[in-house]
Amino acid sequence: MKKIFKHTFAGLLAAGMVMGAGCTDLDETLYDQLNETNIDFNSEKDVASMMGQAIAQFRYTHLSWFGAWELMEQCTDVYCVPYRIGVGWGDLYVNLHKHNWDYNVGHAENIWLYAYKCIGYCNSTLDVMPESSAENRAQLRFFRAMTYYLLLDLFRNVPILTTMNVEAGYLPEQSTPQQVFDFCVSELEDIKEAIGTDKNFGYGNKYTVEMALAKLYLNRGVYLELADNKEGYEKALEYASDVIDNGGYSLSAKYSDNFREDLSANNEIIFAIPEDRTHAKHFLLHTYSFPNDGMKAFASTANATNGSCCVPQFYDSYSDKDLRRDQTWTVGIQYEALKNADGTYTPWGDKTKPIAFGNDNWKDPKYLCYSKEVHSMDNPGAYQQEGARMCKYEIPAGEYGTNVDDIPIFRLADAMFIKAECLLRLGKDEATAAQLITDVRKRAFADAADATRTVAQLKGGSAYKYGHEECTSTGCTVWTDWVKTEEGGDDIELGGLLDDLAWEFVGEEHRRQDLIRFKLNDGRNVFNGKSWFCKDATTSTTYNLFPIPKLALDANVKMKQNPGYSGAQ
Repeated sequence: MKKIFKHTFAGLLAAGMVMGAGCTDLDETLYDQLNETNIDFNSEKDVASMMGQAIAQFRYTHLSWFGAWELMEQCTDVYCVPYRIGVGWGDLYVNLHKHNWDYNVGHAENIWLYAYKCIGYCNSTLDVMPESSAENRAQLRFFRAMTYYLLLDLFRNVPILTTMNVEAGYLPEQSTPQQVFDFCVSELEDIKEAIGTDKNFGYGNKYTVEMALAKLYLNRGVYLELADNKEGYEKALEYASDVIDNGGYSLSAKYSDNFREDLSANNEIIFAIPEDRTHAKHFLLHTYSFPNDGMKAFASTANATNGSCCVPQFYDSYSDKDLRRDQTWTVGIQYEALKNADGTYTPWGDKTKPIAFGNDNWKDPKYLCYSKEVHSMDNPGAYQQEGARMCKYEIPAGEYGTNVDDIPIFRLADAMFIKAECLLRLGKDEATAAQLITDVRKRAFADAADATRTVAQLKGGSAYKYGHEECTSTGCTVWTDWVKTEEGGDDIELGGLLDDLAWEFVGEEHRRQDLIRFKLNDGRNVFNGKSWFCKDATTSTTYNLFPIPKLALDANVKMKQNPGYSGAQ
């Protein structure tokens, strides 16, 4: 793959920063004056500038504070942002974990705003871009379809806009999930060949389009509330198989290779959102994962404020032999990074220098030492050193933290999992399904026998010990008062596969979608039907969707709120 895009990545990002400097300015009218007389469509610079505005908004939609990355992870059974005793963090994160948010949830509003700005810029550019610019038009339609796919996943009932050439005062109709699904599929099918097969980093190609189609069809039963998604699984299988067989992608030798700062040369990556040290610094995972002193483990001077951590039950679900656990989470005493002879640093490498940290230490009052255990989300909350911290994404030495990391959206392992899931759900060639999962796992285990997954294991129950599990005792060393229920995971259909999805794709915008797609024996999905940490099981389906933001309802009288949310009409 190329780090320099076909239309120059640097130019694209620089163009995007026109919006980035004031990224919440909803009155931006840069494209009001675009026409065929002031844009040279034979100029790479002009085209890159136009497309860059749309792609910048796509990046913000996923990676801004309150973006899709946060939303897709924080309401799940793998990752949380508890109230930090002595530090803070708002109730909003607690609500997301407990599944009791209301129509004011900030993530939903932020994503909605950025998504429709992305769509607006795509439409504005497509309105004036000549049909002869087929490949560039296909790219813009790809980013627009990907944005609608996200809106469908989160909100279902959203307006479809395909042009900005509308009369003053125009209000779009609110589309049904079927209409949004059909639009996404139609757009992606229509551009699949025109977009080409070149691997230009950060752009779509035929196989990226097929991954998007596979995802849509994999979740078609959820989106359209179908009792049987056989047709969807057949189509997802078709697209995923073509990516695997003809895309020319290959698995990385190491799991951690997929989460480096620069992924442009990584042949497992099918599509990623590029970040850049100069123009695009948005992914702030380090900020809410580590206390500021914790950044010394990476020789990083980036600011951090201590918040998020692993849900303890998920950490316990890993095999001790699974290398992905320690490549994703860090626990125990933290040591300063070791400076190597060549000037690079090895994280946690200087075992002679434990990091000093004197607050709420459960083990040693002198040193920073993360426990995998966490008292609770908010009663009393989490003490400052509680919870395994996500270290999956590279934190380079220096001032940047994670906010310059390229973020994978689709990779070959994902295509292999989609194919395996479809085969299992369709009852076809299940041995191949097990082999696909085993092939992905091989790099995560020293012994090939430990990597092997059988059909029975994948179709069996989950190893996750579901149930409400929090300690309400006050004091970082006091663990006496527990609230516990035991639900287990034996009643989850394809529970073993659901586990493997979590171990492989935690922190990649997967988990919420997977939990909603996988069902219990009683018909409820895992997202609603299981308890974990401080979140309780329910029969309600309200939280399968997020609320339409109040600002959208106020601006368009044709819009109706999603079921189960009140007070925002």
